[in-house]
Amino acid sequence: MKRNIVIATVAAAAVVCGGTAVAFADDDGGRTDRTAVRDVRDAKVTAAQAIDAALKAQPGTAVSADLDDDRGWEVDVLGTGTTSYTVQVDAGTGKVLGKETDRDDDDRIDDADDRRVLKGAAVDARQAAEAASAKGVVTSVSLDDDDRATTAWDVDTVNGDWRVDLKTAQVTPDDDGQDDRDDADDRDDRAEAGDHADDSDDN
Repeated sequence: MKRNIVIATVAAAAVVCGGTAVAFADDDGGRTDRTAVRDVRDAKVTAAQAIDAALKAQPGTAVSADLDDDRGWEVDVLGTGTTSYTVQVDAGTGKVLGKETDRDDDDRIDDADDRRVLKGAAVDARQAAEAASAKGVVTSVSLDDDDRATTAWDVDTVNGDWRVDLKTAQVTPDDDGQDDRDDADDRDDRAEAGDHADDSDDN
């Protein structure tokens, strides 16, 4: 689910937990320092830990968690009724920096679908993240939203993309994710070949 998050980044002199301290504008208009990791592998807080922290701050059902090297963890939580939230969690400390109430009509449609899918699920987002963590550092967890009937969590790691079954927690490779990476690699190879050709022309 795409969320509109108001982020204000401010240069800071201190280096914190292997990253740079920046400022975040929360719902109340205040600012709190957060850690921007240089690389997702530098994050001290795992996806499962970020989800735990988010749910302590905002009880409900976590439906996604995404790690951004500038913004830290953003965890989407379904609350009661039709209300949903995005909770920001510092990737270096696990501190909850703020939350935003999501009011977009499109988001509410997505939320209704997520509630329906998760109603009979035995594996939650935190469990899916833990199951896939054996494959590598988890960078995102979300419900599978492609053309197939939703039966799994999509979990991205630094080593590849995986599907975690909603019923059994079985982890299997996400072939669609691999296809996307192969396409990206092919584009990179073509671009690099073009650069070499340009260099040859210059000589």
